[in-house]
Amino acid sequence: MFAFSRFREYTCFIMKSASLPSLAATNGLIKLGEDISAARRRRKITQKRLADGAGVSLPTIRRLENGDPGVSLATLAMVLVVLGEGQRLSNLLDVRADDVGLMLAAQQLPQRIRSPRKKASVHQSEQATGTVAGLPQTNEEFGEGF
Repeated sequence: MFAFSRFREYTCFIMKSASLPSLAATNGLIKLGEDISAARRRRKITQKRLADGAGVSLPTIRRLENGDPGVSLATLAMVLVVLGEGQRLSNLLDVRADDVGLMLAAQQLPQRIRSPRKKASVHQSEQATGTVAGLPQTNEEFGEGF
């Protein structure tokens, strides 16, 4: 019931704004706001104290907890730091945990790998100098000391 009443309040707010986020984004923001509110209350931090710690106003914290899409990412980051969860933001789309990205990268792997062909310019330069790459050219390189 609580989530539905918040959703109804939020949809009224959204209808006033110019850009409408998708339903999935709207639900995600509402859940994020509820989770931030619950984390704050578990830590026994008031909204005012959270606002002071994050360097924002009290109405901004209220908007964040209500799922307002206009709250900046910087505000979210500072709130997470105050709650002791600063690393969470940097792990949101970590490439090691991006299942879709890893799957797409795996699909783009080549079917087989071929040895690179020797370039003609390498052979021509060896013929011109009389040297062969990788083979010793002097007595010292052969291990002879005289």
